[in-house]
Amino acid sequence: MGSEREHIVMLPFMAQGHIIPFLALAKQIQESTNFTITIATTPLNIKSLQSTISTASSNHKNIHLAELPFCSSDHDLPPNTETTENLPLPKIINLFAASVALEPPSRRLISDIIEKEGRPPLCLISDVFFGWATDLANSLGTVNVSFTTGGAYGSAAYTSIWLNLPHRSASNEYFTLPGFPGRCRFHISQLHPFLRAADGTDSWSRFFQPQISGSTKSFGWLCNTVEEIEPLGLDILRDYLKLPVWCIGPLIPTDALKNSSTLDSKVSRQRAGKEMGFSAEKCLEWLDSQGPNSVIYISFGSQNTISATQMMELAVGLEESGKPFVWVIRPPVGFDLKGEFRAEWLPHGFEERMGKRKQGLLVHNWAPQLEILSHKSIGLFVSHCGWNSVMESLSQGVPIVGWPLAAEQAYNSKMLVEEMGVSVELTRGVQSNIGWKEVKEVIDLVMDESGKGGEMRKNAGEIKVKIRRSIRDDDGDQGKEKGSSVKAMEDFVAALLSKRQDLSKIN
Repeated sequence: MGSEREHIVMLPFMAQGHIIPFLALAKQIQESTNFTITIATTPLNIKSLQSTISTASSNHKNIHLAELPFCSSDHDLPPNTETTENLPLPKIINLFAASVALEPPSRRLISDIIEKEGRPPLCLISDVFFGWATDLANSLGTVNVSFTTGGAYGSAAYTSIWLNLPHRSASNEYFTLPGFPGRCRFHISQLHPFLRAADGTDSWSRFFQPQISGSTKSFGWLCNTVEEIEPLGLDILRDYLKLPVWCIGPLIPTDALKNSSTLDSKVSRQRAGKEMGFSAEKCLEWLDSQGPNSVIYISFGSQNTISATQMMELAVGLEESGKPFVWVIRPPVGFDLKGEFRAEWLPHGFEERMGKRKQGLLVHNWAPQLEILSHKSIGLFVSHCGWNSVMESLSQGVPIVGWPLAAEQAYNSKMLVEEMGVSVELTRGVQSNIGWKEVKEVIDLVMDESGKGGEMRKNAGEIKVKIRRSIRDDDGDQGKEKGSSVKAMEDFVAALLSKRQDLSKIN
């Protein structure tokens, strides 16, 4: 049996920001190896993956989906809750804790594969939050590879903070992080409130510490980044883990990495399996009527929103700036994200005024982000700095104004400001007091091409080139070298095949 018949089993964490990169990784592995890939997750997540895969035009016949039985009400979660979407923060820890219950059905699935195919899968690729997969793989004669859907710097910071809780022994609001150089000081406000309160005995620590620790003992890590854009983060992560880290990003459709101007909105829909709040065409037509690099795009990701007072100040600041904008807007904190949007959350008559003046377009719920970012009129992205959004923005050379809200977003934001020079941070979290004047000041600063804004755009443009080079395949590219992410994928597969031979000698 040749390597083309190899089988890889993938175990993503149950959240949109994890499942989408897992599916993109599956497609990427499949395209470069022709291996069989099984993505195993809970029934409702399988349903949405099925619809996503079936809307994708390309042929992914070797990507199989396997259901892992899961009953949310056994874990003190609302019925039919199998993802972080629409889940209030206090309940999100229940979903994390419940994910450990996927170990027994995953074990059965892999045992069935061994029985059917006569040997274990080549590897498991599991979410960094599924540290249990390391022992599972080892006990079944294969290896576990941890996939971090974040970047290198953010993943290193998240790992070090959870495993060391360094802020607990800090003498003031600043602290240094084991594994990071002394100049990279972190501030207590960069920690999510539950992490700030973590002491090793609380429910968040009891989940994250053993799971991340299990992942640090895996065969190696896959990272959705590009070798050339995160030199510091990769040095820190490799040094901290003492494991191979393969950079196989950007996990973005290749159409979006070509030099065409605007993409077809099918691309984002296929990735997210989403329907538009209004026609994508209307949005893209509106962008067509704006000048190059003139429009501000605002979105806080599919899981986040800001507070009602922050929303009001952001709206006033945008209006006062006089700059055109597209804002993907959802109800503020404390309201159902999927619920009806109320006019009272914005200044009186705001949406109508912005529409009349052709200054602003409000998109309720969801927009085709990659197509918007790839449009020549976009000059700036006001973002929560979730890693998928960061990679999409950088792949199009769009500078960022950071407003991190959760997870490792504050560490991403810090890296974008300090290491890449492509961003300024407006504020962080939903508790912060942000005034409209600050909003306007930051927008003016970044949209001014003669000063800091021009510098940020130049840096973002250089990173865009590095990202696009990383996926270059040498065939047909007259004598040009293979991109680093293409090489990393080849090295990853070679390492697995050689490990497979070692394991078969032992057995």
